[in-house]
Amino acid sequence: MIDLHYAPTPNGWKITIMLEELGIPYNVIPVDIRTGEQFKPDFLAISPNNRIPAIVDRAPADGGEPVSVFETGAILIYLAEKTGRFLPADMRGRTRVIQWVMWQMGGLGPMLGQHGHFRLYASEQIPYAVDRYRREAARLYRVLDTQLGKTGAFVAGDYSIADMACFPWTMTHKAQGFTLDDYPSIKRWYAEMRARPQVQAGLAIGKFVKEPFSEDARRIMFGGGSARAAPG
Repeated sequence: MIDLHYAPTPNGWKITIMLEELGIPYNVIPVDIRTGEQFKPDFLAISPNNRIPAIVDRAPADGGEPVSVFETGAILIYLAEKTGRFLPADMRGRTRVIQWVMWQMGGLGPMLGQHGHFRLYASEQIPYAVDRYRREAARLYRVLDTQLGKTGAFVAGDYSIADMACFPWTMTHKAQGFTLDDYPSIKRWYAEMRARPQVQAGLAIGKFVKEPFSEDARRIMFGGGSARAAPG
């Protein structure tokens, strides 16, 4: 059994999608990031960076004590290796997939996160910040569009954890003011991803809280209450 410490954010969705694709049992443990549950000692013991999601595998492959994993890239790789799925065994295929997972972790997610924050949630609009992150977000969309145009299929060729890593962040495109009409290969891939029943099931785990953030929630999420909180 996998314990998933979770909130419904783009990063959280990566792991629910993966678990649904694998079809293995998992137990969702909600983490209310608005009230600061991510800072509790029991959560920090498995996720020292105080970010969701994190997992605890209570039946690891070596038969030993439970294994905890934080950081979504590491979780995706761990689950792929545990099950032998969605990560090629051959060196070249494995390298193709992992490099795109790392690209998402180091680029697509952080840059879209920053653009979304400054464009949508900051209490003070800073044109330089909005423009800087929008240009970088647009560049990364072009990189992904070019790659998908080359493969004609999924991010690294066959369907893999690279697609599960990238897709949840592209779901923010409308809110961030992007249209997939500008990125035809992403548009094709996005529709295919959205149509997968396992993806739909992963996205259905939990819902965003729609009420406005309280000042306490702003302080907890952003360390000072200077901005409305964004999904992370």
